[in-house]
Amino acid sequence: MRPRAPHHTNRPVPAVRRGIRVFVVDDHPVVREGVKQLVAETSDLVVAGEAATPGEALAALHEGSWDVAIVDLSMPGVSGLELLQQVKRDRPELPVVILSMHAENQFAVRALKAGAAGYVTKESTPEELVRAIRKVYGGGTYVSATLAEKLATDLSRGARSGAYEALSAREFEVLRQLGAGRAVKQIARALHLSEKTVSTYRTRVLKKLDLTTTAAVIRYALEHRLID
Repeated sequence: MRPRAPHHTNRPVPAVRRGIRVFVVDDHPVVREGVKQLVAETSDLVVAGEAATPGEALAALHEGSWDVAIVDLSMPGVSGLELLQQVKRDRPELPVVILSMHAENQFAVRALKAGAAGYVTKESTPEELVRAIRKVYGGGTYVSATLAEKLATDLSRGARSGAYEALSAREFEVLRQLGAGRAVKQIARALHLSEKTVSTYRTRVLKKLDLTTTAAVIRYALEHRLID
């Protein structure tokens, strides 16, 4: 019996979805899944990678090709601001959107100064995050209308930022930890540093802010709404 010729159909091969390749960095699986679901419902976006820790993020960023990174501000070990600075050193062309639980008036300006292309709070609508991704992908900077108005007002008034703006990313994180009432040993464990190193940062923070006691640091952090 003569073998049958293969049967060909005109059924189209499913197209591979393409769009703005988004890389998500957040230590909370629920947040990552939420962003992935949002992106899946948006035709011009696709989650092309994710990471739960700063270490995973840096390793993946060296290996993969992404268009926009979404980075959580508060993560164990290395803060989001420190991760942002490392990303901008290694991949300066990669726009980063900070997705944070902290209000804009607390951290947005600091994040933008550190190299972020956008800042979105986790209380924002899904549509706002999508707008931020699209805008930074196009080379723009994204902030909410409220923050943009505040920045314009401060600029016109020549307003000076708080003294904490002069702190390095690590000093700022130590300030927040001290402001939350944590002891040096607790801070060292949380930030994966030695107690001696934390004590050195504490000394620098006190000097730069012209404070003398931990109690004064706590009051300062509360007054400036720098703690969760």
